[in-house]
Amino acid sequence: MNLTIALFGIAREIVGQSSLELSVPAGQSAAGLLAELRTRYPALAGLRSLAVAVNNEYAADDVALHERDEIALIPPVSGG
Repeated sequence: MNLTIALFGIAREIVGQSSLELSVPAGQSAAGLLAELRTRYPALAGLRSLAVAVNNEYAADDVALHERDEIALIPPVSGG
C-alpha cells in the first residue's frame, strides 16, 4: 500500500522535503513505519523521540496503518 507522510521540524530537514510517499506492506504498524524510515534515513534514528500521528492523533506502536490515513511524523519540540 502507498502512504503519504507529512514531515515536520527536524524530520523534514533530514528527509529534505515536507511530505514523503512510501510503499509499505498492507497492515504496516506505526512502529514498522518508523523502523522503515530510520533505515532509509539513518539520521532519524538519532532523534531522541519521534512520534507518529494518524488521523490527527498520536498513534501507539501497534496501530495498523491504512492507505487513506493522514500520517505525520512529529519530532521532539522544545519550548521556553
